[in-house]
Amino acid sequence: METAETPVQKGERIAKVIARSGVCSRREAEKLIESGQVSLNGKRIVTAAMNVTPEDEIIVKGKKIAQKEEPRLWIYYKPLGLVTTHKDDLGRATVFDSLPKYLPRLISVGRLDLNTEGLLLLTNDGALSRHMELPSTGWKRRYRARIYGLGSQELLDKLARGVTVDGIKYGPVEVTLEKAEKESKNRWAMVTLTEGKNREIRKVFEHIDCKVSRLIRVAYGPFQLGNLNPGELKEIPRKVLLEQLGREVGIRL
Repeated sequence: METAETPVQKGERIAKVIARSGVCSRREAEKLIESGQVSLNGKRIVTAAMNVTPEDEIIVKGKKIAQKEEPRLWIYYKPLGLVTTHKDDLGRATVFDSLPKYLPRLISVGRLDLNTEGLLLLTNDGALSRHMELPSTGWKRRYRARIYGLGSQELLDKLARGVTVDGIKYGPVEVTLEKAEKESKNRWAMVTLTEGKNREIRKVFEHIDCKVSRLIRVAYGPFQLGNLNPGELKEIPRKVLLEQLGREVGIRL
């Protein structure tokens, strides 16, 4: 076959389009291209540095890829002990291993660490995921946290102003305490933040000599965990997705 050498100047990167079709990840798509297993409009390509449009025909390993699906979004109750990645170098169980096989290839909106449970948003659209992760959305993340050693209101007010830990600046963390259990040194609290850096809640509480023993994300922006149980998921209705995100990412009914 001939080799296509002239990049298309409009559209999206071809590896991104292949990944969104559900064939494989973007990195795997780039490897397939470099090994000559992808053709564009009847010509074999060997570089991923080109753009394509919906009018282009892409064939991967002898099969034409599916057309782009409309953006979809799911709420998933991530159980403890799962990592939020498609492949784990340590061989640990992943969120994506646990999902039903009938679902399309999904990516997460941000992550939850191994020891955090609760609401994780999953989507089939990379652009939608990136948009929802942007700090500029102003969306708050809310967690229920069980905390040992909570001290004075003064310390909680300190978190509300933002703190710097090991040279990393963390934004305001709002803490609303629930009623204390009798004869318990643990307190449940609702913790709200807008950034969501890696292990942020645990780190800022350690900074004031408190330990978080359980952490459950219950909301991400307008999306709520509701009554889901660990391992369960539900799809966000298209109407709701349009109301919350349609203008920003081009979602249509």
